[in-house]
Amino acid sequence: MTETKERIVIVEDDASIREGLELNLRLEGYSVRCAAGSAEALTLLEEGAPDLLLLDLMLPDGSGLDLLRRIRQDPVLCEIHVLILSALGLESDKVRGLRLGADDYVTKPFGLAELLARIDASLRRRRVMQQAVIRFGEVTIDPVRREVTRGGETLKLTPREHDLLLHLARHMDRVFSREQLLQRVWGDEYEGTARTVDNFVRSLRAKLEPDPSTPRHLLTVHGLGYKLTS
Repeated sequence: MTETKERIVIVEDDASIREGLELNLRLEGYSVRCAAGSAEALTLLEEGAPDLLLLDLMLPDGSGLDLLRRIRQDPVLCEIHVLILSALGLESDKVRGLRLGADDYVTKPFGLAELLARIDASLRRRRVMQQAVIRFGEVTIDPVRREVTRGGETLKLTPREHDLLLHLARHMDRVFSREQLLQRVWGDEYEGTARTVDNFVRSLRAKLEPDPSTPRHLLTVHGLGYKLTS
């Protein structure tokens, strides 16, 4: 049983399959939410990106492939691991799903033990990615030790500064609006203003950049937000 309460969203219009998966995944220790269609799924995803999405392709309000395409184009949701569950079992169906960005593809009917093993494997790959050391310029970020260095010197970051930097570093060169950063770093319950992000960006620049007045890495994209670049 997993101890990390990783979050899984199930998008499946067949109630019997959806409820069976939800029950078994909860028994495995996962946090599970469910949607019966694309619109409901998008609402759940906008409330917070899960660690894994189990996605049916034939949904009552649109194709699961369209939902997958939309996820991969979203700067906040694009890193979600997606496992397709579909009765469409032709090689061409699988190739299309994988080329659009699915991480795995399982055809129905499926064996529960195999599916659970594939879910575990996908989340294990995600954990490895999340723990990988990130480097840009003279800066090194160690997510496991929550340590950031510049030129070999350890930087003193607040927990929130570290979380903001790590999120931007994991999505290098992707632009995030203030609102998106508040959602991903501060959480949905935060009641402050989006200008809070500006203050944290200024503080990070003072610690990361050789010349904070002309930053090389933590950049403002006027009218859109911020991005981190190597």
